[in-house]
Amino acid sequence: SCGAGTRFFVHKKIYDKVMSGIAARAEKLKLGAGLDPATELGPVVSQQQMERITRLISEGRSDGAEIVTGGTRAGDTGYFVKPTVISRTRPDMSVIREEIFGPVACAMPFDDEDLDKLAKDANDTEYGLAASIWTNNLGAAHRLAAKIKSGTVWVNCHNVNDVTMPFGGFKQSGWGRELGEQALQLYTETKTVAIRLP
Repeated sequence: SCGAGTRFFVHKKIYDKVMSGIAARAEKLKLGAGLDPATELGPVVSQQQMERITRLISEGRSDGAEIVTGGTRAGDTGYFVKPTVISRTRPDMSVIREEIFGPVACAMPFDDEDLDKLAKDANDTEYGLAASIWTNNLGAAHRLAAKIKSGTVWVNCHNVNDVTMPFGGFKQSGWGRELGEQALQLYTETKTVAIRLP
């Protein structure tokens, strides 16, 4: 399962600071061969996928999004895409609507404390594998987590898993659960036997 974060909803008050921080980190990522221990980001799976990723990024740019960093192929050999941060996106953009499966983070600002609207925007996707909420207001985090239609919601962390915690998605993000007791149930079938006694 892939729980990489790709859509970011960032409060308007901290939007520019968060975007510059994410971009600075993306620019420092070391690209290289997947088997090299120093590599932080390997190539994507194929030329077709690399072209799909760069096409989605280009469509985002054409639709008015701002490419903060990256946005192109990295180098001339291998299927490397520069870590890309895209700002000022909208829910109708293909770079937001489609699963990218590449090193691309897209951000949208929000400027109110209406958790219902924020949850509605976060849920405006056909996918629902995982989400993370970053906040110093744990009460708001609990309320928002309950509204997000996602198989896993992390608070102030991301991609934290444990073999005892089920992991799997809602909507078009997979079937069943990995890990936990629910994963064992995938290997079983329930049978009912009814017997009439004399």
